[in-house]
Amino acid sequence: MQAVSPTATGVAFLARPGRPAVVARTLAELAGPTRGVVELPVRLMWNAERTFDLGDPDQLLWMYENVLRETTRAEDLRSLINGRTLRRVWRLLNLPRGVRQAWESRHRGLRAA
Repeated sequence: MQAVSPTATGVAFLARPGRPAVVARTLAELAGPTRGVVELPVRLMWNAERTFDLGDPDQLLWMYENVLRETTRAEDLRSLINGRTLRRVWRLLNLPRGVRQAWESRHRGLRAA
């Protein structure tokens, strides 16, 4: 899977100062788990508690927020985020403005989700 770099489209949406948000080309490519326990790599979550039970709605949101905000790799999106789940929880996610804008500009259906 390749990710879309917002800077390639002429618009830079930043996850944080100096770091463009990484966005998947399609939601269908996001084939992450939908249940069980997931442990994030240190590059995505610096806390010692990096495991998330996807059956707990609050933990699922917290994991998605961290991955979408911190990733610099398209592979993280594909392996950790599930497209259907992302669409279902999109409005509940607390994301930096740049991350939300980058995803919604590429995936217009998320605006209405």
